[in-house]
Amino acid sequence: MAVTDPIADMLTRIRNAVNARHESVNIPASKIKVEMARILAEEGFVEGYEIIQSSAPQATIKVRLHYRSRSEPAIAGLKRVSKPGLRVYVGKGEIPRYYGGLGVSILSTSQGVMTGRQAWRQGTGGELLCYVW
Repeated sequence: MAVTDPIADMLTRIRNAVNARHESVNIPASKIKVEMARILAEEGFVEGYEIIQSSAPQATIKVRLHYRSRSEPAIAGLKRVSKPGLRVYVGKGEIPRYYGGLGVSILSTSQGVMTGRQAWRQGTGGELLCYVW
């Protein structure tokens, strides 16, 4: 079955795995998903990720989830902002600080996928992909 919004699919897989207290989750790979997994690892929301090549035409990203304690996951929530039916773009002065600065906004810019803080420092805007807190 074809997925119409692969980024929302990635976020939903991570959200479901966190709610089920899984140690890791497998996600079909693409360049933008690998970059989003890199940002989640850099910001401390996940322990890490690895790209698994197989005989299938598409690789898989194995994301290892991070828990602060047995009952508290590092990811409290994920929210998709820009969707295929309604794209959301922000300029360099409109980049939101989500959850009082405790959350991270992920943007797709002309310089690549980066956090809202990095985009603000570089003075560039782009498509607001999602919020993670």
